[in-house]
This record gives sequence, C-alpha cells and structure tokens, in this order.
Amino acid sequence: MIKVSNLEKSFGEHQVLRGISFDIDEREIFGLLGPSGSGKTTLINILTNQIEADSGYAKVSVTPFETGLMLDEDGLYPRLSCLDNLDVFAQIYSMPQEKSMEALELVGLGEAAKKPVSALSKGMRQRLAIARAILHSPQVLFLDEPTSALDPRTTKGIHALIRQIRDAGATIFLTTHNMEEAVELCDKVALLHQGQIVEQGNPLEICEKHKSMRTIPDLGNVFMNMTGVNLDE
Repeated sequence: MIKVSNLEKSFGEHQVLRGISFDIDEREIFGLLGPSGSGKTTLINILTNQIEADSGYAKVSVTPFETGLMLDEDGLYPRLSCLDNLDVFAQIYSMPQEKSMEALELVGLGEAAKKPVSALSKGMRQRLAIARAILHSPQVLFLDEPTSALDPRTTKGIHALIRQIRDAGATIFLTTHNMEEAVELCDKVALLHQGQIVEQGNPLEICEKHKSMRTIPDLGNVFMNMTGVNLDE
C-alpha cells in the first residue's frame, strides 16, 4: 500500500532524511518512532504530497482523495461546533452532511455535536480531528502522534478507535514516541534517528533481537541502546 525507497530530503545544508526505505502492506498499522526533530513529520509531508523529496521513491497506492491526515496541529475552528467543523469538510469533499454526524458517532462525539471546539477537552479535540480525517472513509490514514499529551484512559479510547478504523479496512501510518503505544498497536515499526532508520520490523521481534526486555516490551530501551537517545524525554 505504501512503498518508500532510498528517500532523501534536505532543508538548506541540513539533511533531514537519509536513505529512508520501508514497505507497508494493506490494512497494517505501521509505527514510525523517533524523538522530536528526527524527521517524522517531514516524511508524512512527503507521503501526502505537501513537500517533495530531493531524491528516492515514495508511493502511496491510492489517490489523495483516498487518504486521511491528522497532524499534531489539528487546524480545527474553535468557534464552530464539532458538527459545523465536519460540515465544512463535507462540503469540500462534496459529501452529504449526514456523513458528519456519522463520523462524530463513530468517534464517540455524537452527544457533543453542538458543542464548540473551544469547549472541548484535549482528548475530545483529538477525537474530532480523527473524525475529520476519516470523514470520507480513506483507505490510508496518516496519524501524527494522535495520543500526544493525553491521559491513559483517553489514550486507551483512541487506541480502540484506531483498531476499529484498521478493522474497517484502512492502512494506518502512525508516528509516535510512545513505546508502549507502538508495541500495543503496530504490526511493524521503524526507529528513526537523525534522519535514518536504524531498525525496523515487528516490535516484539526487535525487542527480542536486542534483548532489552524480560517480560514487558520496551522499545525505548532498544532505541536508547542503539542511539543513546531517550525517546521518553
């Protein structure tokens, strides 16, 4: 569904991505892990055609209309209600407005449809941003740190929602620096450090390979042992 080969990107003299290569199969959840500034968002921007790579190959096997995108900056309209926010995008996609309410119900915000975004909690805003990203039933969904700064209970709800979206047929590209999240959700992960993928594969197999755990998966220790970088900081 997504194929990347030897991708390179620089901004001025600063090389952000170096020889990035990976494949994502249909209906997989793929996790890209790395500290802030490692190139995660740049890679998403390339895959969603917001910026161009300097060299290499990046292919998403669906049209732009068949992709959904949720960034850390959610871009929601704070004075509008949840429903009105989605209606704006329903019009852009030329979709019937009832789809907006269906998306809100899917993410558990049906009762908050008339509530303004400015009155939402952080977790509710995250759910609304996901609702907007899946409004048109995309086949590929990009989620940039969807549980950042959320409490454990809200995070658990977002995880359940992500699985539900995957089970409905979507392929999901997820960026995170949360190791437990990667192990819990992802079929495959790639560890990104200073613009390079230093390890990739099944998260549990990576942990076993580096013998960084006994009973509880800890990709954070794997990453720190390989790079000296603590992703939890």
